[in-house]
Amino acid sequence: MIIGTKEFDTSKKTYIMGILNVTPDSFSDGGKYDNIDKALFHVEEMIREGADLIDVGGESTRPGSVYDSANIPEEIHRVVPVIEGIKSRFDIPISLDTYHAETARAGIAAGADLINDIWGLKFDPDMAGVIAESKVVCCLMHNRREADYQDYMNDLAADLADSIHLAEQAGIAEDKIILDPGVGFGKTYEQNLEVIRCLEELHMFGYPLLLGTSRKSVIGNTLNLPVDDRVEGTIATSVIGVMKGCSFVRVHDVKENARAVRMAEAILYGGK
Repeated sequence: MIIGTKEFDTSKKTYIMGILNVTPDSFSDGGKYDNIDKALFHVEEMIREGADLIDVGGESTRPGSVYDSANIPEEIHRVVPVIEGIKSRFDIPISLDTYHAETARAGIAAGADLINDIWGLKFDPDMAGVIAESKVVCCLMHNRREADYQDYMNDLAADLADSIHLAEQAGIAEDKIILDPGVGFGKTYEQNLEVIRCLEELHMFGYPLLLGTSRKSVIGNTLNLPVDDRVEGTIATSVIGVMKGCSFVRVHDVKENARAVRMAEAILYGGK
């Protein structure tokens, strides 16, 4: 898979997607990187620690956050200068975390190489067309408004199949699609654990998988720890992601997770 100018071997390697939230209210690091200098310094730090991609987010999608279309111009105002700054200073693919076609269009024009859509193309009817036209990569995440399932893993797979169908209808190429099981979105605590445990079932689709568990409530609820003390729990899920064949893990704590991923890969595949 090619993202930006970089080639990613998604068959036997797990890549690190470093999280850069340029929002004032994200659940974990809101307000820490909401100006351009802080954001670019953190990008440099994450690259040094082993990030292979940077995921820029300009709207909080934490539990309880409320969508307001009036915020789209503010989202664009937050992410575009950061994307332009990263693109001009660093040679690293840039993901834009948005489910708004208007933001995606502006972000792609600024240099984004991947659109990370937490609604799997189902929120904004124009999103699939924007991605297809620009020929960037997309990550389609599983999501539901309510954790209401009849047959959990089969229902989750059916939801992802719907997102894939939307991508195919719009003309998004097969080699431009990544799937994300959506840990922390539209799922109970027990369901979050189950989808991590059953990740290998999602290889049925034939697309690379991205696992995003970093600092999430499933870790906090398991270990009874606050959001800023969940590094070890996140590492455990990243290692399971490697073992289950995930091609990407999306994390806040790049150094620690990159080391754990490399160690797990060495055990699974041998040597350096």
